[in-house]
Amino acid sequence: MPDYGHELLLGSFITPSAHDPARAVGLAELTEAAQLDVASFQDHPYNPDYLDTYTLLTWVAARTQRIRVSANVTNLTLRPPAMLSRTAASLDILSQGRFELGLGAGAFPQAVHSMGGRRLTPGQAVGALGEAIDILRGVWEADEPGPLRFEGEHYSVPAMKRGPRPAHDIGIWVGSYKPRMLSLTGRKANGWLPTLEYLQSPGMAEAIKIIDEAALEAGRRPGDIRRLLNLLDVDFSATSRGHFHGPPEQWVEELLPLVLDHGFSAFLIGGDNPRLIRTFGEEVGPALREAVARERATTGTPAVAQRPAAVLAQRHASLDYDSIPPSLTEKVVEPGDAAYEGVRHTYIRTGSPALVIQALNADDVVTALAYARSQGVEVSVRSGGHGISGRSTNDGGIVIDLSKMNSVEVIDRAARRVRIEPGARWGNVARALAPHGLAISSGDYGDVGVGGLATAGGLGYLARRYGLTIDHITAVEIVVADGRTLRVDADHYSDLFWAIRGAGGNFGIVTAFELQAQEITEVVSATIVVDATDTAGFLLEWGQLVEAAPREVTSFLSLLPARRGGPVTGQITLVYASGDVEGAQNALTPFLNIAPVLDQQAHLAPYHVIVAPPGNRHRGQGMEDTHSGLLEHITPQAATTIEEMVKSGDILIMQFRSMGGAVHDVPKGAMAWSHRTQHFSVIAATAPVYASRLDVHWERLRPLLNGMYLSFETSTDPARLLDAFPQPALARLRALKAVWDPDGVFNRNFNIAAAAPVATAQADPVA
Repeated sequence: MPDYGHELLLGSFITPSAHDPARAVGLAELTEAAQLDVASFQDHPYNPDYLDTYTLLTWVAARTQRIRVSANVTNLTLRPPAMLSRTAASLDILSQGRFELGLGAGAFPQAVHSMGGRRLTPGQAVGALGEAIDILRGVWEADEPGPLRFEGEHYSVPAMKRGPRPAHDIGIWVGSYKPRMLSLTGRKANGWLPTLEYLQSPGMAEAIKIIDEAALEAGRRPGDIRRLLNLLDVDFSATSRGHFHGPPEQWVEELLPLVLDHGFSAFLIGGDNPRLIRTFGEEVGPALREAVARERATTGTPAVAQRPAAVLAQRHASLDYDSIPPSLTEKVVEPGDAAYEGVRHTYIRTGSPALVIQALNADDVVTALAYARSQGVEVSVRSGGHGISGRSTNDGGIVIDLSKMNSVEVIDRAARRVRIEPGARWGNVARALAPHGLAISSGDYGDVGVGGLATAGGLGYLARRYGLTIDHITAVEIVVADGRTLRVDADHYSDLFWAIRGAGGNFGIVTAFELQAQEITEVVSATIVVDATDTAGFLLEWGQLVEAAPREVTSFLSLLPARRGGPVTGQITLVYASGDVEGAQNALTPFLNIAPVLDQQAHLAPYHVIVAPPGNRHRGQGMEDTHSGLLEHITPQAATTIEEMVKSGDILIMQFRSMGGAVHDVPKGAMAWSHRTQHFSVIAATAPVYASRLDVHWERLRPLLNGMYLSFETSTDPARLLDAFPQPALARLRALKAVWDPDGVFNRNFNIAAAAPVATAQADPVA
């Protein structure tokens, strides 16, 4: 009975006492603080002295950031599988993939019956559990066509709409002891979750044999079933005697054979004792992990993929999946995994990568990057996943997904200093900063991820008042191509700090940003929809009003072609970066007079409300062909050319974003983004069928442009680099590329070809 190579999971088994609910929650929080991995709770709904476990799990998930949560184990008889599937998926989505489903056939039948539950024989309970697992997985297969229909001996589902899909492949961990339940575990479960003290007959070795044989008969590998173990009778007293009684080093000696000889990879301790939890996490955990890693290195035990044969068959031949580092095996999503459909695409673009690695911290990023480099395939880095340019996914390569690295922290309120991880989305950032009276100028859409925007520019609703997002970055933590993790700021690796602000995607993977936020709470927001049939005249007047407006005013404009006999429409968005209603009224009213108004609304609102994240599913549902450019001013020639583009029928939308104001306050050479004279960004987008026509139109507009915003450009023509980085910025970037990424590892985000290093390139800190 071998070690199957699973990542170790250590955690707690907590009593959900209704008499001291704060203690139950506190023990879960302590579990996370002690660097353990799982907080689990008994589930006995018939016990009036206990809290409802699933309500408690939701509360605990909201109070923690990292640990997994699970019932240990769910009483199936009182939680019908159709409803349980929705509960489990909801918990997993809300916790961002941190829920696992401990599941049991239902103990204490008399107590269950007293609540109206069915009284089942042991044999019936096993059959019901098997049917329940099928129903659970069927509901979670949200992309399967048609409703779920199931007719079994114990459960009937006539026509249930599937979904929602969980955030990750929820593990179904079955608590089983008798042969029929053990056989079911081997055939259908993801994990076996017994309690050591109850493993009497058939005994541990015989139970494992039954599970393994059943797995093989079902076409599975024994390693597909994780082995977890509850330890209830435990004590760290040096004077105590017995199994799992004694000092931490004795625990390591006793747990190690369970891992290496019996294949257990998860241990959950009971006792509801804070000292036990702390010692288990802070002393036993590190020592046990080190001992297991040492033994695995000696024996060459590979990490195992807990995946069925049907999933393994979808692996790409170009990738060595067996060499995925053990620390990442629980954090990868492969083609065929249930979670794959939710991570393969961006919001805008479709993709079919061979592997998605969902990093949780900088160490994961380092390991993921090293593995990706060893495979010789295309590597994409994704933060929040919006991805208009399409470069944060790929076909057949590896995606390093940072979406789970999404914390937002105010680290110095007086200095307005905040730390944000790259996977956070800007709507969530705005919401997290609002209670502190702070905001950061970012994009216009709360679903956009921090990492891509904060390394490229950041042209949002507060731009004319506060500048670009990158103007407020004071430091970054970054993993560079050679695997080092660096803290970079104006005094440390200053040339790299210069490059990251505007061309960051070419120089590494940022794992955290530090920024100085602005003191802002409420803003005045207005939307005006107009008849823009006189497109050129309307554009000229809008542009002039924007340039003449006070800095508090930032305006976005979307031009939509005529549809079904209607006019060309213009949607003007105006944000006045203050709660001064009278000042806003004076500044915004002139915009009502530039074209016939079809609709209008204005309101005073907290800033975070206007960038609230919509929570869209990222499934490649947007327009895949866009071009981007910058205009010094909207001139008559530019306005006429744009009118012809909009009225051609070949373009689905054109959008304009105002710059100027504070954007122009930053010196041109202060960072890689060096566009400090232009007043407008312009984007044209269309469907793939019209892509070639868009190109023709854009070539007519190009001579009137001066620069480009990379994040909105889907062309990969190297000639466009000079649009994004006019000289001398491009020459400096090429020299720095030779220092920091000479092999071109980060080549997806408009690759900057390396040149010979220049004297100013700093590979070591200057302070």
